[in-house]
Amino acid sequence: MTRRIENARILMYSHDTFGLGHLRRCRAIAHALVEDYRGLQVLIISGATIAGAYDYRARVDFVKIPSVIKLRNGEYTSMDRHIDLNETLKMRRSIIRHTAETFKPDIFIVDKEPMGLRGEVEDTLGYLKHQGTTLVLGLREVMDAPHLLDAEWKRNDVMRKIGQFYDTVWVYGPPDFYDPLVGLDVPAQVRARMDFVGFLQRSVSLDVSSEHKPKGDYILITTGGGGDGSDLIHDVVDAYRADPTLTHPSFVVLGPYMPAKQRHKLLSKCALTPHLTVIEFDNRMEELIANASGVVAMGGYNTYCEILSFDKPALIVPRVVPREEQLIRARRASELGLIDMLLPEEAADPRRLAAALHALPQRAPPSHHASNMHLDGLSNISRIVGNMLDGRDRDHLSVVKA
Repeated sequence: MTRRIENARILMYSHDTFGLGHLRRCRAIAHALVEDYRGLQVLIISGATIAGAYDYRARVDFVKIPSVIKLRNGEYTSMDRHIDLNETLKMRRSIIRHTAETFKPDIFIVDKEPMGLRGEVEDTLGYLKHQGTTLVLGLREVMDAPHLLDAEWKRNDVMRKIGQFYDTVWVYGPPDFYDPLVGLDVPAQVRARMDFVGFLQRSVSLDVSSEHKPKGDYILITTGGGGDGSDLIHDVVDAYRADPTLTHPSFVVLGPYMPAKQRHKLLSKCALTPHLTVIEFDNRMEELIANASGVVAMGGYNTYCEILSFDKPALIVPRVVPREEQLIRARRASELGLIDMLLPEEAADPRRLAAALHALPQRAPPSHHASNMHLDGLSNISRIVGNMLDGRDRDHLSVVKA
């Protein structure tokens, strides 16, 4: 049921330093909310360099903040190498605070980084809390290996600050899949505010189709943003070259953040390999996954949700450094029978990967183990947001059934 909400505003923050996951997750939530609530406006603050490459529904918009790059060693640098990182961070903090002051949101949703990149939203959190804004922290179902997350958060006093600022913590997964704060000393007040909403289901737009969608059957090879995905693509190409009987067509999406030197090398290598088609980027990955007979991926959060949403056989080759998020997710999903997994060193064996590619289209889809899918995150978030907005001052809220 669509409801009418007058003059309600939600601000979202997506720091976006290395891939597409944060922006795509915020965009999926924003689209679901404006579909369920007429009159609701959602504004996304994003550091993604290609935020403007995506389509946004009516009443969803974004504010671009200067981009930074997360290097493979975990450090950061400005996208524009001529600007000092500290100056870039200063600009980002200023834009975030000014946007919050101008937009005056009823709800502020922060994706994954409780205090933002290098603490850049802490000042805004304090301001909005004083204004009576409902503050929400959204966490992936897997954050990182507990010892790594614990050390990072202790250095920055993050757990105490979560308890100080946030009214609720959404976990974008079911409680029986994984607990993002497992192994950490979680205060009772923070644990009481945690709400496992479920995975975020994805759908294919009926309005516009991907211009790249292949005709006929294909396996989709995707590395998400592509910043650290070149090894997987090389391994796939080597598997095709090592096994002449591997003739199932594969459609390769490199990702917009793959470094130019690696991208050009792979474009040339794929062009010389039969049965492979390669593109650099598509802003409608949902459609490419929905039409594939199987998916080979690194297993970031959004790709995993799409694999479940479209019930696709999947082979995951996870990133293992500097974060172990993809590795933890892949191991857990493999334990539950939802996907197949190869470690990077295993996928580097061309014959082994070729055998896995042969078997992939015949693999049982995730629905064979449907009890562990829980694709109700968007509907649960919509219900929760409706309750939050219903609780506002009645003098400033008018809700009628549409």
